[in-house]
Amino acid sequence: MDVIGQLRLIGLCVMQTWLKYWTATTQIKTIAERREEMTLEDKLEEMKVSRKWQSEQELGTALKDSDVCPKCGGTGWIPYEQDGMLFAKECDCRESDLMSRRLSFANIPDTFKDKELKTLKTSVYATADGKQKFLTACNIVKRYIDNFDDMLEAGMGLYIVSRTKGSGKTRMAASIANELVKKHKKQVKFAVSTRILDEIRSTWKKDSEYAESRLIDQLCLADVLIIDDFGVERISPWVQEKFYNIINERYIHKKVTIYTSNVPTEELNYEDRITSRIKEVSYLIEFPEESVRDLIAKRHNKEMLEKLAEEAKGRSAGKSIST
Repeated sequence: MDVIGQLRLIGLCVMQTWLKYWTATTQIKTIAERREEMTLEDKLEEMKVSRKWQSEQELGTALKDSDVCPKCGGTGWIPYEQDGMLFAKECDCRESDLMSRRLSFANIPDTFKDKELKTLKTSVYATADGKQKFLTACNIVKRYIDNFDDMLEAGMGLYIVSRTKGSGKTRMAASIANELVKKHKKQVKFAVSTRILDEIRSTWKKDSEYAESRLIDQLCLADVLIIDDFGVERISPWVQEKFYNIINERYIHKKVTIYTSNVPTEELNYEDRITSRIKEVSYLIEFPEESVRDLIAKRHNKEMLEKLAEEAKGRSAGKSIST
């Protein structure tokens, strides 16, 4: 490498170092200046944001050393030279990194991680009423997603309900979650109601990795919280209080909450202070009163019996030929 080439290489290294230093010092200076003018309300909000960031780090959302981008070395910026001057451009890994973090934080069940709204089909329902009700539900969801920025600003969520287990409510909620994470790039948290309570209880153990406040923050601060199977949990004063804290915090700050449930809102065994908030900021979506799982199970059994019959017929035909 000639002298000019060496100088350029040194320049690139200096550029990378300078970018890191400039980013850090600028952030420190900006924060220091802003804090002088912060009100008590601003400081409380900053504390919440800080706790949210720490929660995501503890959940393992930070990149591992082995995953460091070879293009930018993990800085997120790629230095380059143009007309004898050094510049830096944003690396592609920044967006992919953010997406992987969003998906990890969302915690969508493995069964539904690849489910999309466009793959939903009315054919999974057996009755004409079930097909029509599902089609109506899909139209509401489509309108909701198409206008999601307005929904987000207003804090409006969904209450997806059907008394029948296995009617497709969770599948719909997971598809909405995937849509919001991948296309709208929102921070979504998917959680089963009973699991939320179990995880809160687990924080009481001495060897617990997380504090209860940290777990509650994750549920309260996410852009969108999806609570699956809401209303099936055993209601007690403690359960009432925990869900009130979560739902009220999201209600106050206009955070979108989506519920799936086997229980209509007017029949929930929760206090009015909880149900009234849910009703006010949720669009009701009624799902078919028939089990998709039962229909799929019947189809699978029918397909298996048909295959067995074909195999038996083939073996019988083979024996006839050989004789």
